[in-house]
Amino acid sequence: MRRRHQLVAALIAAAVATTALSACGDSDTSDEVVLLTHDSFVLPDELLATFEDQTGLTLKVVKEADAGQLSSSVALTAGSPRGDAVYGIDNTFASRVIDAGALVEYTSPDNALGPADDALPPPNLLTAVDRGDVCVNVDNTWFADRNLPAPRNLADLTDPRYRGLTVAMDPATSSPGMAFLLATIAAYPDGVNGGWQGYWQRLRDNQVAIAPGWTEAYNQEFTAGEGKGSKPIVVSYASSPAFLPTTTALLDTCFEQIEYAGVLRGASNEDGAKKVIDYLISEPVQAALPESMYVYPVREGTPLPADWAQHAPEPESAATMPADEIATNREAWQQEWRTVMGR
Repeated sequence: MRRRHQLVAALIAAAVATTALSACGDSDTSDEVVLLTHDSFVLPDELLATFEDQTGLTLKVVKEADAGQLSSSVALTAGSPRGDAVYGIDNTFASRVIDAGALVEYTSPDNALGPADDALPPPNLLTAVDRGDVCVNVDNTWFADRNLPAPRNLADLTDPRYRGLTVAMDPATSSPGMAFLLATIAAYPDGVNGGWQGYWQRLRDNQVAIAPGWTEAYNQEFTAGEGKGSKPIVVSYASSPAFLPTTTALLDTCFEQIEYAGVLRGASNEDGAKKVIDYLISEPVQAALPESMYVYPVREGTPLPADWAQHAPEPESAATMPADEIATNREAWQQEWRTVMGR
């Protein structure tokens, strides 16, 4: 939102990135567990300290960039990982790490939760931790100041009134970029109004901008982002308006993105990695996810912040796609997208 809002993350990122809060002080390798994750991973220091107090382990957090790049890195180092556990692999890239043999099976004794079965990767290799539905977001203030109605759906993004106003992400390097591509494939199947390829051709003709990742798109290109860019329409998350209430997520444009955690094959501390998985789906961490990383917890019954009902309601019918369908077609879809976009 994985996952997602650097304006908050930057305030505590330095502390999280080098987490070493164990009451045991300096420890040898067997007392350390390394978590690989994306650059939007943020949890309260007290929760990290509780994990260390309860397990006797020092938790070291190593961050990649976007979840797409994290998946590539984990796949390329299968069997010789740079860490013990990984968090942030999502359903759009899960098959990349599974096919590479980068994971070992583990089922947490606390794992009586999770999303719909058809969205899950093969059993026991990944554990669902959170949801962060990818949706188009708009800057309400920008549109109000210009007396221009904001777009309402995917079709509106191709309207000449919004020419040059949208920024999306490259689906080959960005997990929300891939999720948005899947949303358009679900909305414009082959044979319907030119299919999704025809839709993207219309987006290209309407001068859609493409950023390499969420951070560049939201924080640099989006008019409501910290960089005060020039694009009032951005691909982001359904939960983003909880962070910026002057924005709105278009809930008819969403694709369900699920983030997972797993134990890495060849981990130096496999037992510690399993404890990290248990920790990420525990009630205290699940309750902290909305305000820490602006994602929806997967544990049923976990309360959401009071203002989320107003600013970040969950989509009622986000698009989904079976994991095996994504795995079979992802590379071909990405290549077709590059062809359409002339990249």
